[in-house]
Amino acid sequence: MDTQRLLSDQDEPARVQEHLLVNKEEVGATAPPADEVNNFRGNDAGSGKDLPTPYTNNPARSSRPQAPHWEIPSISEELAREALAEYVSSKCCFSRKPAKEMVFSDLHALNTYRYCLDTFTEARSTEWASEPYYGQVLDALSGVALGPWDLPVPIPAMFQDGQKDVRMPHSSSVKGCNQCMTLGKSPCQKCITTGRVQCAVCHGTGRDHSRDQTQRCSDCRGSGQVRCNACSGAGSLQCPLCQGKGQLLCFLKLTVKWKNHSSVHVVDKRSGFPVDMLQEVAGEMLFTDMNQRVYPVESFPDGAVNTASKRAVQEHHSQFSTTCRILQQRQTIELIPVTRVHFTWRDKTHIYFVYGAEHKVYAKDYPAKCCCAIA
Repeated sequence: MDTQRLLSDQDEPARVQEHLLVNKEEVGATAPPADEVNNFRGNDAGSGKDLPTPYTNNPARSSRPQAPHWEIPSISEELAREALAEYVSSKCCFSRKPAKEMVFSDLHALNTYRYCLDTFTEARSTEWASEPYYGQVLDALSGVALGPWDLPVPIPAMFQDGQKDVRMPHSSSVKGCNQCMTLGKSPCQKCITTGRVQCAVCHGTGRDHSRDQTQRCSDCRGSGQVRCNACSGAGSLQCPLCQGKGQLLCFLKLTVKWKNHSSVHVVDKRSGFPVDMLQEVAGEMLFTDMNQRVYPVESFPDGAVNTASKRAVQEHHSQFSTTCRILQQRQTIELIPVTRVHFTWRDKTHIYFVYGAEHKVYAKDYPAKCCCAIA
């Protein structure tokens, strides 16, 4: 700020009170004049809304992949026995006899499939922003203004959420700070620009009530007021918006958001096994397909997976193709092994489940456990 604009210590509070509004407007940048806004492409430039993408989101895709050979692994009796023995050993109230003496009658594979479609998108929005003007170089007249989708911004790691703010080239301009009316100072709200506040000891009376009411207050020396500690008696504070500079550098800020959208479908075999427990285990990857746009899976042996894939691909296209740019898609099919084991022990038939790549066990009706045990 120029030295001519500085206020003397004596008349500064009065000048600030005259030129500043006590009820300050909300801190924030205002847009440049309309003729400057029109220089930027896009009707919603500076609105803060997600901007429609100029891309068709229908890129040429590679030829439809050939149907892979699906090999579904099965669990052996030895592995089923080992899994149950390990599970029982972790339960203090479970007897190990059934796990040692049981006779298998049937191992029924209920292999469950987890289909997942990831769509990695990029969305862009612009809004007017500002920062204190320290004499930065302006580029408003040094080139042609770009549209929000014309500015190249490096893409981070695929399928990971992220955000980046970028200043749009050739959008900068300098304007006086509307918060302090270019003075660089804001009125002190504690003393209302006077620089003095009521004495807390005598409550503004100028007399010491704790001793003798006729005795003058030593803190304010009988005036009833003391210097405001918030502004050190100046009556004003440095403007938080322009940081005392009195001018703002306004520019169009581009916000780029990358987001991964996932749709997951688990095929329920309705076998009596709690499907929600499958969220806790890992599966075996059977199929992975990644491209800018993927085709729905059509040849998987389980028709429910094909249906889930078709629905997910269609939904992602309708949801994200208008306001977002689809950068990459990835679909996977995992096999989550689930085997229902039937066995006999002491002339009675029982069942338990072995599930997940970790071979966890679910044995709700284990035949030899104390009443206090929980399977």
